[in-house]
Amino acid sequence: MVNRQYTDKWIAKLNSISSQDFEGLALEAFQYQAAYNPLYRSYLDLLQKDPKQINKLSDVPFLPIRFFKTHTIKTEEWEPVSIFSSSSTTGQQPSSHHLYSAELYESVSRQGFEFFYGKVKEYCVLALLPSYLERSGSSLVYMVDYFIRQSRYKESGFFLHDLAGLAAQLEDCRVRKIPTLLIGVSFALLDLAEQFPLPLGNTIVMETGGMKGRRKEITREELHQTLYSAFQLQQIHSEYGMTELLSQGYSKGAGLFYPSPTMRVVGRDITDPLSPQKLGQTAALNIVDLANINTISFIATDDIGQVYPDHSFRVMGRLDDSDIRGCNLMVADL
Repeated sequence: MVNRQYTDKWIAKLNSISSQDFEGLALEAFQYQAAYNPLYRSYLDLLQKDPKQINKLSDVPFLPIRFFKTHTIKTEEWEPVSIFSSSSTTGQQPSSHHLYSAELYESVSRQGFEFFYGKVKEYCVLALLPSYLERSGSSLVYMVDYFIRQSRYKESGFFLHDLAGLAAQLEDCRVRKIPTLLIGVSFALLDLAEQFPLPLGNTIVMETGGMKGRRKEITREELHQTLYSAFQLQQIHSEYGMTELLSQGYSKGAGLFYPSPTMRVVGRDITDPLSPQKLGQTAALNIVDLANINTISFIATDDIGQVYPDHSFRVMGRLDDSDIRGCNLMVADL
């Protein structure tokens, strides 16, 4: 069984983490997961990697994200308090991420938001996440619900399809000068923009991406341009997260994301999953998520982007099957 004291101590370490601490904690997480995560240990064996010979982050192998679709990923053995799952189209296998500690997820999600925006309790949090609310297991809904419960404003809440009610609440917050966060899935924010365009003043409008089959896919730049115009704002914010992560990245505009203190993004060669890519060059994105201490902290995603020296990153699209053939061959052997 997992050592609860270890997780509690890990939460305390993450609560006070600095950028100088990151690599040391990542290597600690690697050694722990290499020893106690059966799937990751088998993956390292397949790659003929001896954990005792790995003493820098750049040498740590990243587990392909698709294992979250085919395996239950745990470091040590424990019962989950919740299971997060991704959305999927018909015939696709969703990803699932087992959560050992609600306190850990709540702590790091709050920490990440507050690192960029200040205390979440000081915001009226308004959520427009219909596609996520209409299914179970959304980690985003869990996080936003936690933010709503932390808010000191009773007006905070979810608006499933009530765009008129949301528009009225946004106007009320603007008039009363209440600091407001509107977080929404892209297609729903576009619906709001088309049906209820209104000046939003200092409201933070944050999109989480995705048309979820509800609208024609458009670029992030096109989405933001529409929202700028409808809400008379200078910038649209974005959240970068996924079922497989407990940490998030945030963008305050122009598509440039910054990772939470518990997260770091590094680039790998698109056609060779074990080779790093130079900073600023188009790469497949690997993510270190220290909050994933009870599952796996080193994830090779299917996202394409660019990573910069200050740890910021852009997301430019997704790999296709031909791009990730090298990962597929390794997965097939496990």
